[in-house]
Amino acid sequence: MRRPVIGITCYVEPARFTVWEMTAALLPHMYVEQVVKAGGQPVIIPPAGDPGPLVSRLDGLILAGGGDINPDRYGEAAHEKTGYIRKFRDNAEFSLMTAALEQQVPYLGICRGLQVLNVHLGGTLHQHLPDVVGHQGHSPAPGQFGHLPVKVQPGTRLSTILQEVEEVPHYHHQAIDRLANGLTVSALADDGTIEAVELDGHPFALAVQWHPEAADDSHLFEALVAACRFGPYWKASLLLLWGVWSSKSVT
Repeated sequence: MRRPVIGITCYVEPARFTVWEMTAALLPHMYVEQVVKAGGQPVIIPPAGDPGPLVSRLDGLILAGGGDINPDRYGEAAHEKTGYIRKFRDNAEFSLMTAALEQQVPYLGICRGLQVLNVHLGGTLHQHLPDVVGHQGHSPAPGQFGHLPVKVQPGTRLSTILQEVEEVPHYHHQAIDRLANGLTVSALADDGTIEAVELDGHPFALAVQWHPEAADDSHLFEALVAACRFGPYWKASLLLLWGVWSSKSVT
């Protein structure tokens, strides 16, 4: 059977590659590798056109890390440390988020992807986490992951995927402030930062504030791919196979 198709959002930024220096749609290859390792087929979705309708052709969706969401979306003025706002990316990803939730497509939010989920559902963000927690551990230096433990909350879907305490790679200076209605906190940092949430009533909608694509294990990606195998395409495929088998057994 085919690999579940997992859409992954990406950046649009100035980049250098081979002999070129120009604006590019790009994504750290770690995301691609993790999806493939977990048994999925990655497809990169640039923030262009109208990507929302594309969700119906996907088995699963990942909103990847990136710059900050425009704080206009949750009714606040920009903090001096808020940066790398790309309104076109906000527009694309909120459209994808709406479609994924409406169609109950399995969803994994990573870093920015957690923030998009929370803001989409009416929550707000701490715009500069060091102001709140008093340290730089969640984003120690440009281009350098911090490694901090998170405590997975018992009884959550996340607790069936990860150990009770995990040390994970962090790179974020923003985090959830007011939790949106319908979300359950599924992991916390020692300083109280919300590090993972899941959407009540959705077959599979998890989001983590850390960067599992940079971790050694693939547990979250494996869980996403497993959830995709129970989606509409796969159910239809199994029913078709069952029908073929039944007709042969009768004849």
